[in-house]
Amino acid sequence: MTDETLLTRTTATAILGIDTLFGGDVLDPSGTGRFIADSWFSDEPLPAAYTHPAAAVLRKAGGVAAKAPDLAALDAYLSAIDVAAAVKELSRLAGAVGGLRGAYLAGTADSLQAMWELGQELVGRGPKVDYDRCVVTSTGKAPEPSKPEAKRRRVAELLAKAGYRSGTPEELLAAVDAWRGERLVPKKSIGQLADAFIAQLDEGTRRHLVPHLPAALRDVPRANITFLPIADAWFSGSMNYVGRARHADGSPKFEATYEINASLEISVPEFAQLVSHEVVPGHVTNFAWTQGLFVGKRLGFESTVLTMNTRGAALSEGIANNAILMAFGVTEVEQLPDADLQLGTLLALLQDDAKNQSSWLTWREGLPQAEVAAVLRRDFLCSAERADKLSGAWGRHPLLGRMYLPAYRAGTEKVAELRRRHPASKVIPALYNVNGLVDLVTIDRVLEPR
Repeated sequence: MTDETLLTRTTATAILGIDTLFGGDVLDPSGTGRFIADSWFSDEPLPAAYTHPAAAVLRKAGGVAAKAPDLAALDAYLSAIDVAAAVKELSRLAGAVGGLRGAYLAGTADSLQAMWELGQELVGRGPKVDYDRCVVTSTGKAPEPSKPEAKRRRVAELLAKAGYRSGTPEELLAAVDAWRGERLVPKKSIGQLADAFIAQLDEGTRRHLVPHLPAALRDVPRANITFLPIADAWFSGSMNYVGRARHADGSPKFEATYEINASLEISVPEFAQLVSHEVVPGHVTNFAWTQGLFVGKRLGFESTVLTMNTRGAALSEGIANNAILMAFGVTEVEQLPDADLQLGTLLALLQDDAKNQSSWLTWREGLPQAEVAAVLRRDFLCSAERADKLSGAWGRHPLLGRMYLPAYRAGTEKVAELRRRHPASKVIPALYNVNGLVDLVTIDRVLEPR
């Protein structure tokens, strides 16, 4: 077995092993079935960590995060697949690889180790995993509460100019609700509206990002996506990058779907930011260009099985949250050409600040859901629907609440800072992995080598 084959096999086993422990199915076309592993598009055969009969049983039971975990199914799976050993072996191999790639793999292994320990905690076989460790593992920095004041002041200023005046927090929330209510996305026209925004944002991407990338990436489809409204989802939406369809010549089609919550209360300007985040030049574009680099043999196997709750995922969320600015070729919200678009972007960014705050209030301060939801409504101007989801299904989830919710804000602030400090010709290739697969920490090795 070659060193590269060993690394591929170990990476696949470690990631899909943890994914299976938490009930995830990387081949499920829906975000309701996927979990830790966000993609699988390498054409490599799936490892025993996925294909073993015990894996299917554990996935069906919901894994360790189920309301009543099936311990017999868990033990049967762990008897067949030594997940803990695979995670430790990935860490060892990362050290042997060294360099930028080794550092990325080491960060992934560290996150997988934290997830393994969280799984042990959930079934009563290990101690409670420290909250600080969870956040540092997924973001590279210690947890801290969000600071929404500046964004909220700017929202109030823009609303006042638009005729929605406010003097108290309650009046500001009412003004936001009124502004949003007069601009709600028509639910039966989501597909058409998405197509219009995709066309606009893709043109901005062609103008402001593509010139800084290798010629081989310029013809990669940046937004081959289908929107699929779903009812009663616990998330606002789920971008599901598939990437497994092939043309007759074997080249990828770079396809994805986006499942959007049919009950989502969102304004048209906020929807524009959502499309930039999820599609172009956000997640779909990021995945497609990464697949293009893998096909061109510029990235290794690990780039094809991208993983939640890692520093790589935090960087991906940061890119997506800055995508609207990149598409317009600006670095600040106030530079966007339309006041409504500025408002929509600020409200979207406040929502991601709210995700971090939900994590902080739930896991550091121990507040009950109702109190957390009230804070998210009042201080972060979330809709009632979003406040409920972020304080409940997301915030109180033992894994997502501790590891993933803080990643949005951390990634957003890091990418914004890098874009202010470096020219587009330098930062765009680094963000989109042209110089090697990077995460929220290792990107500094590319942009600011010591």
